[in-house]
Amino acid sequence: MDYIPHTDAERRQMLHTIGVDNLDDLFDAVPGKYRFPRLDLPAASTEMEIAWEAQSLADANADVNHYVCFLGAGAYNHYVPSIVDHIIRRGEFFTAYTPYQPEVSQGTLQAIFEFQSMIGNLTGMEICTASHYDGATAFAEAALMAVNTTRRHKVIVSPAVHPQYRQVLKTYTQFSPNLVVAGDVDDRNDLGDLLNLVDEDTACLCISSPDFFGRFEEIEGVAAGIHARGALLVAAVNPISLGLFRSPADYGADIVVGEGQPLGIPLSFGGPYLGFFCTTREYMRRIPGRIVGETVDLNGTRGYVLTLKTREQDIRREKATSNICTNQGLMALAACVYMSVMGRNGLQQAANLSYQKAHYMADQISKLRRYEVWDDRPFFNEFVVKCPLAVEQINRRLMSEHSMIGGYDLGRDYLRLNRHMLVCCTETNTRGEIDEFVKALGEME
Repeated sequence: MDYIPHTDAERRQMLHTIGVDNLDDLFDAVPGKYRFPRLDLPAASTEMEIAWEAQSLADANADVNHYVCFLGAGAYNHYVPSIVDHIIRRGEFFTAYTPYQPEVSQGTLQAIFEFQSMIGNLTGMEICTASHYDGATAFAEAALMAVNTTRRHKVIVSPAVHPQYRQVLKTYTQFSPNLVVAGDVDDRNDLGDLLNLVDEDTACLCISSPDFFGRFEEIEGVAAGIHARGALLVAAVNPISLGLFRSPADYGADIVVGEGQPLGIPLSFGGPYLGFFCTTREYMRRIPGRIVGETVDLNGTRGYVLTLKTREQDIRREKATSNICTNQGLMALAACVYMSVMGRNGLQQAANLSYQKAHYMADQISKLRRYEVWDDRPFFNEFVVKCPLAVEQINRRLMSEHSMIGGYDLGRDYLRLNRHMLVCCTETNTRGEIDEFVKALGEME
């Protein structure tokens, strides 16, 4: 946000214009006991003490650059071209906020417009927002939008959707007594089972493709079955996978969301990340968040504006269906630069390398005596391995003995998948690293 300093004379003039003597008069309507309440906060620390605390927290973080990473589960170690960081650090771009004075923020608005356009091309959808906080909140907003659009009260969520996405959705809906979130019961459910749950009170079916386990399920005809019942299809997608596989628009998704971190945003110990949100023109006026539109001024010069703002909570207040009124501007810019630099061929190459390397690793692991590649459905760059030992134990040894970050312990989220590890490959993993990883697993049989 922009902060414009004023002189004392300017402040006096503004106060005189609105008919008050001083700044305190502006808060007369607020009872005095609420203006400066006593807060239960620890005593203030000095700058030096804060610096010590920050340094100790920083020292606790492992330097991931010293480790070979096979961990995915929603955050992926893709290569980020150096130009991305060079551009987003320029002073005119270095902001995390949606411009609140769009007429004087044309450069930022143009970058967001380009982001929307490229995400639209990637997903095949007609309408894309200016981005959201992360994939999980975009997913929850999609379910709420479906509820508000259909005026129904039941949301069916595939248990193969990312567990954290499902948790965020439950947080969003916990104080909506009439809203039912169903389907989150069995990690073996397929889309056919979930489709049988769709009834006349169902607002949407929420799936992910690839799902949390990296798999692609048979999705042909699912959208038609859902639409026949008057419900919507919400799909969470991996944007890199769209460089290689069909877009969600092709199989009839009504709302498409996802985590934009793979698009030029480093892992950064968990954030900040980027959520994208897309839908069809039919539901354009139901979306949460903001859209940047392209127009022309009175002289015919191209310009950009924030549009469709009237449905946001800063305008509609108690009538709002969402409290999203900003966007991850800097992260959206990074994704925009990344997609521009990579282009169609670069994105396809990154997806293909990730796919090929993951399948090579799965083939090598399947040859180990006591390890088993779980499920035979097609997958992208992640797959599940059934292990002979506790995943936590395997990961601890991989870290200490081989300087490797192992896969995700699925037993944390799925009781039936104890001793199952979700492993990932991206274009950054070499064949030598994969072979060493497989050899290390074999030593722990």
